[in-house]
Order: sequence, then C-alpha cells, then structure tokens
Amino acid sequence: MSQKVLLNATEINIALNRLACQLIEKHDDFSKTVLIGIQPRGVFLAERLKTLLENEYKIKNIKLGYLDITFYRDDFRRSEKPLEANKTRIDFIVEDKNVVFIDDVLFTGRSIRSALTAMQSFGRPLEIELLTLIDRRFSRHLPIQPDYRGRQVDAINGEKVKVCWKENDGEDAVYLVKN
Repeated sequence: MSQKVLLNATEINIALNRLACQLIEKHDDFSKTVLIGIQPRGVFLAERLKTLLENEYKIKNIKLGYLDITFYRDDFRRSEKPLEANKTRIDFIVEDKNVVFIDDVLFTGRSIRSALTAMQSFGRPLEIELLTLIDRRFSRHLPIQPDYRGRQVDAINGEKVKVCWKENDGEDAVYLVKN
C-alpha cells in the first residue's frame, strides 16, 4: 500500500480559510444559517470552520450541530458486523434556516442522500448546501455536487482518499492511498 500527499497542513489551512470566506460571502453574519457536521469525519471539518469563522473572521453565535446518518444509509444492513451509531446533536431549530452540510470527502453521494433523509426529522430548512474538503468528482452514484469544495480529486476505483485531522490523527494531511 502506497500513499501520496494531496494536501499538507499549510494547504489544508489555505483551503479552510478560502471555504470560510466563501461561506461569509453567501451567509454574511450567519443569523439565518446553521452548520451541520456529518458524523463521524465531517465533525472535525465543521468544528475547524466554526473556530476559524469565530476567531479569525469575528462571526458570533454560529450554530453547529452533528448529524449521525448510520441508520439512514442504504447499505447499513449489508455488513456482517453490527454498526455503531454516533451522536446526533442538533439543539437548535432548522425550520426556515439555511443549512450547510459539512463532510470531509464527497465520494458516491450516498452519505449526503442519507443526511438529506435524516434532516427531515428536524424540520424543513429553507435551503441545504454542501461543503466538502475533498470532492472525488468521478465517483458519483447520485447526482449530488458540493456548493463549496476545498479540492477536487480525480481518484480511480482502487484508490482511497484519507483525510487526517490533528485532533484525531495527530496531523493535518490528505492522502491518496493506493492498495
């Protein structure tokens, strides 16, 4: 197994700042916008963006939630081992709000479809957008595209994109892993 660095820590930081600025351009003071990190890996990106928006860009009162999609996935019964759900934490109203789903990698689109289904339990948002750090554009099974992307990656089927976060993996990096 070999891996190639797609983004190092500096490049991830640049991408995060660009994504934060794009969010500000569209959502101004975030008074009508909520951020939803898709469990498990989207939460790291969502927390980073929230911290960046608050500390560097002085945006106050950003609402951040976590959405677990485990039992909304269309493949959750296809595994031999039992699945472990993550926590959903949405302690605010999404009705008539702009919701920004945040995930680390957009691959087939199935996780986002699951998130759309899960979100229905919380009300009817005004609009739902998608922000991803990595967009694997040639791998879609569903017609889902990100509104905000850090980097577009052309990976073939045998390759995997691995996003590492300092808080969880000890480093900030994105790798293309070949089996």
